[in-house]
Amino acid sequence: MSDASSPATVTAPDMLELAALLCSRVCHDLISPVGAIVNGLEVLDDDPKPEDREFALDLIRKSAKTASARLQFCRLAFGAAGSSGAQIDLGDAQTMARGHIEDGKCTITWNLPRLLLPKNRVKLLLNMLVVAQHTIPRGGMLTIDPIGEGETMSFRITAKGHNARLPQNIAELLSGERGPAADAHAIQPYYTRLLAQACGLTVRLAPEGEAITVTAS
Repeated sequence: MSDASSPATVTAPDMLELAALLCSRVCHDLISPVGAIVNGLEVLDDDPKPEDREFALDLIRKSAKTASARLQFCRLAFGAAGSSGAQIDLGDAQTMARGHIEDGKCTITWNLPRLLLPKNRVKLLLNMLVVAQHTIPRGGMLTIDPIGEGETMSFRITAKGHNARLPQNIAELLSGERGPAADAHAIQPYYTRLLAQACGLTVRLAPEGEAITVTAS
């Protein structure tokens, strides 16, 4: 009889399944603001009172802005982001990250220089930010520091917030100790590991005092 405490072996997704799961992840991020836009339009269709109309228009404006920010972030974090060998400006990555993550509860301290990096390193950074954000579900501060310099630069993200915690199985998914479950939530840290491997790096998620760190080195 096998040891019940041992993690179950899960077959890694093939390319088609990986693409499908990443698409599901993007759809999951967009469904809320797009749904809010639809709700606002339905209110307008009902010929509402002036105050209800203004509320609906404000909801549509805010939700459209949120949907646009999430689309731009997902395009950079999960999309092709240019041709093979392309480089991405870290300044653009900072703009996308702030638009997607800073929501009144979570803020970013960006200590990286502005320079061009290979696209997979920038995609890795953005996916590390998503992982780090999950460790502070009540909000807080994400501090991004460089490790090294130039095109071989890697990253360290420190997450500080009330009740910062390690999400279940995320550390194992990042390290490769556990295979990915077939759902859109687990595929993102798994994809982060694939990006790190493509850059010749390893991603680690670990507690450090009252903070949680995500490091690629």
